[in-house]
Amino acid sequence: MLDGVLGYLFIFVARVVDMSGTTIRTIMVVRGQRLIAAIIGFFEVIVYILALNQVVGKLDNPFNLLAYALGFATGNYVGSAIEERMALGFVTVEIIPSQYDSPLADLLREQGVGVTCFAAEGREGPRLVLHVLLKRKKLTQLLDMLRETDDNAFYTIMDTRATRGGFLGQQGK
Repeated sequence: MLDGVLGYLFIFVARVVDMSGTTIRTIMVVRGQRLIAAIIGFFEVIVYILALNQVVGKLDNPFNLLAYALGFATGNYVGSAIEERMALGFVTVEIIPSQYDSPLADLLREQGVGVTCFAAEGREGPRLVLHVLLKRKKLTQLLDMLRETDDNAFYTIMDTRATRGGFLGQQGK
């Protein structure tokens, strides 16, 4: 079908598109977005078969394999970059401020962020734990604010699959 540089370029671009789709589809499945994942998968497999067809018939050409492998690797990178920009869903951030009497919870609430606080016991004594749930798109803002307010705070970030009720549930009303 395609020979030479155009063939290599087709294989490379097809694999980039295919693998980007695979990355995004996988994330959609993990987040419970089955219909979107199925639609992406439909187009993904068509592109994959078209690219594979160009390679399988010409296994004696190392440049086809090189274009296929480079497209695969690049597609993984591009797919994760796209997903990062989309920033779909929610994250849970647990923050342990460096000081027990930190004003961080109040500052976050002033920004419209829901915060649940609870006392905990750490290696160095009593600690305050802030449990924060927010849209992934706002994570960078939260981390910037945290660096400005309490650069020594400890935090963990976890992907949140589903939410129901609470402060976030009230925001849509």
